[in-house]
Amino acid sequence: MQTQIKQTLNSIILTEDLGKAVVTSEGTLHILSSIDLIINSGESIAIIGESGSGKSTLISLLAGLDTPSSGTIKLKGKSLTEMNEDGRATLRNELIGFVFQSFQLLQGLTALENVMLPLELRGDKNAKAVATALLNRVGLGQRLSHTPKQLSGGEQQRVALARAFATKPAILFADEPTGNLDSKTGETIINLLFELNRENQTTLILVTHDPILAAHCQRTIRIEAGRIV
Repeated sequence: MQTQIKQTLNSIILTEDLGKAVVTSEGTLHILSSIDLIINSGESIAIIGESGSGKSTLISLLAGLDTPSSGTIKLKGKSLTEMNEDGRATLRNELIGFVFQSFQLLQGLTALENVMLPLELRGDKNAKAVATALLNRVGLGQRLSHTPKQLSGGEQQRVALARAFATKPAILFADEPTGNLDSKTGETIINLLFELNRENQTTLILVTHDPILAAHCQRTIRIEAGRIV
């Protein structure tokens, strides 16, 4: 009982009976069912499972990018499921960072401008200095003025990592962050991701098919057919 109370008090994400279903021409499709999760502040979590098991849907729900059909989600004690889209967007801006498989950099902006963007949206007057320091930290100090097309895949993902950590998020979601990279480049990105995560004491939740990447996390959650097993 004491352990459970301790976990709940330290939890940054809490879900109860979370479900997601969609209506199709063939009937109701249950993508996720009865998901109960406690994720504590500072934990690193790998969510694994086969394609179509519901992994990406789960992190979309946890990040407030999608809404559940049933159940509740709380982030830092705030009920995500009771908020409208504006409320969820505000909470994402306050708490959450993202790293995607496809980098999701803005092609018309330089590396520096891509990292500055979330800081500028917050009104940070030191956006350029913070972004420059982060790009130096990820080894791209000589590539500040390069656009994504002028960068390799590994370099683009380094920019994406710098952008994700720029706002010092409490929670970082990473969806297959090494999926578009060769094994050597992927290993470099994995090491950098976990170094930055330790330095920033971020709660890391990543979706991956890569057992090497999952092994770096403190805990693994397996999803099969929309349920935790």
